[in-house]
Amino acid sequence: MVDIGYYVILGVFTIIGMIISGKLKSKFAHYARVPVSNGKSGREVAEDMLRFHGIHDVRVIEGQGYLTDHYNPTNKTVSLSPDVFNGRTVAAASVSAHEVGHAVQHATAYSMLTLRSKLVPLIQFSSSIQQFLIMGVILGIGSAFGHTMMLILVGTFGATALFSLVTLPVEFDASNRALAWLDDSGYLQGAEHDGAKDALWWAAMTYVVSALGALVTFLYLLLRFMGNSND
Repeated sequence: MVDIGYYVILGVFTIIGMIISGKLKSKFAHYARVPVSNGKSGREVAEDMLRFHGIHDVRVIEGQGYLTDHYNPTNKTVSLSPDVFNGRTVAAASVSAHEVGHAVQHATAYSMLTLRSKLVPLIQFSSSIQQFLIMGVILGIGSAFGHTMMLILVGTFGATALFSLVTLPVEFDASNRALAWLDDSGYLQGAEHDGAKDALWWAAMTYVVSALGALVTFLYLLLRFMGNSND
């Protein structure tokens, strides 16, 4: 029941994802060369935004790698990659403010972030068994058992699609919070603010592609399962 169509969808969205990822890296490389007029580093921007929102229990730390920036709600840390943590550029300001946007979501119990957090254990389990289920279905491990495996496989991809779709409003909302604060606070205005908006838009597109890929894959497998069930 898993045929070449699945791999075509996987290949198409992998290629699209690589193109978007390349564009994102290009944008951030460009804005990482555009200094901010206030001279603030990414760390300083993050700390100032946290203070503005009255959040005093979140630490801003320096992480490793490139574009590995994230907010960890478990230990309440905003981890910024070295270029962002130390950078005094439009890219550094936009990324650090975006990650603090997630901290603000957490502090205000933003509903979609709460839902996303609750889905994490499910998506971790689903991801861990998907490849084994796919191989089992392809190898045709017993017709009746294979049918059950396909049903479980559809369910795991449904969970992946749901998680990806829930992630979209979480990411867009964090960017909106970041851009609003950068503008209202006067940190970035005019061309600098436009640059931050452009960079964060391309970052959001990576999540859009991921969500579309997960949704299309789920619908394809669901239709295949339903079609075979009616045979």
